[in-house]
Amino acid sequence: MTADVSARRRRDIIDALRRGAVPMNGLDALAVGLDRFVTAFDEDLDRVSGGGSVFKAVRGEYGAGKTFLTRWLAERAKRRGLAAAEVQISETETPLHRMETVYRRLVERLSTEQFPPSALRPVLDGWTFALEEDVLATGQVAEDDAEALDRAVGDLMEKRLAGVARDTSAFAAALRAYRSAVSTGDPATADGLAAWLGGQPHVAAAVRRTAGVKGDLDHFGALSFLQGLLTVLRDSGHPGLLLVLDEVETLQRMRSDARDKALNALRQLVDEVHSGRFPGLFLVITGTPAFYDGPQGAQRLAPLAQRLATDFGPDARWDNPRAVQIRLPGFTVESLTALGRKVRGLYGSPAVDARVDDAYLAELATAVAGRLGGKVGVAPRVYLKKLVADVLDRVDQFPDYDPRQHYALTLRSDELTDVERNAAASADDIDLPL
Repeated sequence: MTADVSARRRRDIIDALRRGAVPMNGLDALAVGLDRFVTAFDEDLDRVSGGGSVFKAVRGEYGAGKTFLTRWLAERAKRRGLAAAEVQISETETPLHRMETVYRRLVERLSTEQFPPSALRPVLDGWTFALEEDVLATGQVAEDDAEALDRAVGDLMEKRLAGVARDTSAFAAALRAYRSAVSTGDPATADGLAAWLGGQPHVAAAVRRTAGVKGDLDHFGALSFLQGLLTVLRDSGHPGLLLVLDEVETLQRMRSDARDKALNALRQLVDEVHSGRFPGLFLVITGTPAFYDGPQGAQRLAPLAQRLATDFGPDARWDNPRAVQIRLPGFTVESLTALGRKVRGLYGSPAVDARVDDAYLAELATAVAGRLGGKVGVAPRVYLKKLVADVLDRVDQFPDYDPRQHYALTLRSDELTDVERNAAASADDIDLPL
């Protein structure tokens, strides 16, 4: 696998791990224990590409790999031509009960295999180009007849927007005005209309008047805008959208009234996906077991709990990857060591290969977990950060550096997340030199 990863992508992966972050790309090269999900996810992606819609809930403790899994899935989706967006749910920045904010973040994080976030403008331009290509493909309009081509494209656009206009006439009107602004060479108006289509507030009134639309996007209009976006994606060559709502457990920290609104908004969104309102949408949420099972999470709203209910047995080997909720059991020392071997291979250094053997990778994994109270599931981020920044980099740069002799593992409070810090505080006061 590592032989298939370009030098630039390897560097990007290693740089992200050095910072203690999940890489944005190249995740196939790091995947450990995800093989059992491949068939079910590919079936879901096929369904979405064919005009269906899918909802999936991912369950796992901190460090189990939820963000990694969804970014890995996003890579698979984009290789199939789908667009993808990852939205971090936050009690202040992106509250789940304000769908207009969720939609705006979705557009800001929208990406395709060819274009990084935000890919809205390339998607809109691809949509107008696809309309022209479809008109020319009929053979009824000559390419050099600009007036006839413009008229035919307008007629086709109206047909394509008929379904969108029924649900959100404002979205369709803004699309028409956007195409007109682009075709007449008015970039300022086109930029403003693209921003309005992306849910951005405070778009100039003069820009909105060109499309005959008023005000900013609200909670209820956001779902209709999502329908419109899916239509544009489909017509521009992207058969669907993978939308990840990450860390939904954060809504447990909200005030009770806001939390109840957020849970109901999630229930409504799940129901809309199942009803077929959003053809081409693959909606994924991630959360901790406390969110799915605790009194301040999904269990607080019985209809939502019923929709998420999944029977997990004591042995994760028999979990059903096709179930509405899937479980990530978390890392063990063995799987953490396997991950370390993948990182060592990606690093691509003869010195590293010679002086950092499998036994040392296991020793480091055990030591990091020990410093975190024996909680191996919390250890992956710290383990990979220490492995790359403190061990592999030094071995690669200093010919006489021996990690067994010269490296002593330390964990500073300021380099840990709250969860990692709490785990470290629970560790026994035992010296674990490495």
